[in-house]
Formats: sequence, structure tokens, C-alpha cells
Amino acid sequence: MSISDLTPAPTATLAPVRTARGWRARLQQMLAAAGLLIIYLVFTVIRPDTFPTYSNLMNILFSAVVIGCLAMGATLVIVTSGIDLSVGTGMALCAVMSATFIVTWGLPIPLGIILTLLFGAFIGFINGTAVTLLGLPPFIATLAMMMICGGLALVISNVHPIYFDSTLHASYLWLSTGVIIPGSAFPNAIIILLLATAVAYVVFNKTILGRYDVSIGSNMEATALSGINVKKWLVIIYATAGVFTALGGIMISARLGSAQPATGSGYELQAIAATVIGGTSLSGGKGSIIGTLIGALIISVINNGLQIIMVPQQWQNVILGAVIVIVVFIDQLRNRQATSR
Repeated sequence: MSISDLTPAPTATLAPVRTARGWRARLQQMLAAAGLLIIYLVFTVIRPDTFPTYSNLMNILFSAVVIGCLAMGATLVIVTSGIDLSVGTGMALCAVMSATFIVTWGLPIPLGIILTLLFGAFIGFINGTAVTLLGLPPFIATLAMMMICGGLALVISNVHPIYFDSTLHASYLWLSTGVIIPGSAFPNAIIILLLATAVAYVVFNKTILGRYDVSIGSNMEATALSGINVKKWLVIIYATAGVFTALGGIMISARLGSAQPATGSGYELQAIAATVIGGTSLSGGKGSIIGTLIGALIISVINNGLQIIMVPQQWQNVILGAVIVIVVFIDQLRNRQATSR
């Protein structure tokens, strides 16, 4: 092997590759957006009297807020070629902790929110530590955390919802149902989702965490050999994802006016589906925050549309499962085609 074999390819050579990857990412986003529009139009045609109304549109967007927050964190983890199955029950536990801090302990609402976000980061920290220091596969580590969070949510709440007082905790409920601009058509929950998307976009695309995230997912061994502390950054990535999980818990409890300890089951699959629909590869090394937002809207529209046309809950699960299978199959097919080139 000569020295020239070890010399990095010139920028001019890599530029077309980067351009092609960027074009494929934008194409994936456009296809997801087109799919969202088609699905919305289909349900509009089926139920024109109910589905396209303003109140139902708000229901869709409110649902997308929770799925979107969870999916933002899931995107960061999946890009590393990992998985986080604890986002659903983790969200429920964070909602319970938020109510515990604010209602049970009587802490100021801003402090309770900060502690909840830190608690979500702690859940992610434990996940990352289990994956890196204990060497557990992400599937096993986060599956165990899913069970732990689900159990703790029930234990801490004593298996009962914790209700926020509509007067005493009005500013907490305002986070979801209030409007920051008087007369605005969009409640705060939607604005917070857009802000969360913007933060996730900057973190993923403009910071060293995002660059290392993609690098670890693309080739973990090469990343470690380049001198990057992969274990440390994996823990940071999982902890960052936990913050978005906590945000989902805050938003759903503010929306419901209570912390429901049993809430969260199934949200992990919806978050993962939204992430993959948006163009993030389960094989790692590739992701899109904007695509994830579109994917969250698609999942929300499907859930809402199926409820509007009164499809039984069991069949809703069947349809969502089929959507996940199709999306994952397309993702794997796309990866095989990219590898063969």
C-alpha cells in the first residue's frame, strides 16, 4: 500500500458525492411531504364534513406535537444506528415527574419544567451508559428502560392521575392550550413544536454533536480510530434525546391537564415510524429533522383519519404496523441500492 492510498480524496472529488446525498435527502423530504398531502386529501374526500374542519386540524396538530417531540430525540439516536424504545413510557414518567414537582411538591412552575427536562436527560444518560459502559445492545438497554419507566410512572403516581389545578397552574396549562399572540390561530403547543424542531435542526446540522452523531452512525470504528471519544458522545446523544422525551411529557400533561401514568404505550413505535418515514435510516449515518417533522404529521393524520372514519382501535394498530413494515422495507431497499452503487 502506497502513501497515496492513504491520502484523503480531494474536495473536488467528494463534492459531487455530497451533492448527490443532499439531493437524495431533499427528494425524500419532498416525497414525504407529497405523501402527507395525499393522505390528507384522501381523508378529506372520505369525510368532508368532519376531517378538514378547523377543530379537527387542531386535533391533528396537537397530536403531532407529542409525536414530533419524541421523534426529534429518536432521530438523534437512530442516526447512530441505535434505537430508543423507552421514549413512550419515558414520556409518561416525565409527565408524572413534572406533576410531582409542581403539584405534589409545590415547586415554582419554571423550576418544575427545568427539573423535568433534566430528569429526561437523566433517563437518556442511563440509556447511553447502559449501551456504552455495560455494552448492552441499544434494543435491550432501552427495552429495559421502557419497562422501568412504565413501572416507576405507576409507582410514583400511586397508579392514579395527578391533576393540575386550572387556576393555580394556569401558566403550565397555557404552555399547550394558550396563545402567546392574542388572536393567533395557533396555540402555543404548535409554536413549541416548531421551536423544538428548530433547536433539533441546529443541533443536528450545525453543531459538533450532530457531526459526531452522523459519523458514529456511518462508521463507529473509524470514528473511534480518528480520536473521537465515541462512548462519551453516545451518552451525550442519548441524554439530548431524553430532553426531547421530557418535552413531550410536559406538552402532553399540559394538554390533558393531568399526568396520566399509563399514557405512553405505543408512542415509541409512532416516534420511530415518524423518524423513518421522514428519511432517517435505521442503518444509521443519515437523518433529517425536517423529514421527521413531516413524518410526525403523517402519523398524526393517519391516526386522526382512522378515528374519524371509525376504524376500530385494533385495526388502527394493524394499519400502523403495516405502515411501519412498508417504510422499513423501503428504507432497507434504498440502503441496498446505495450500497450497490
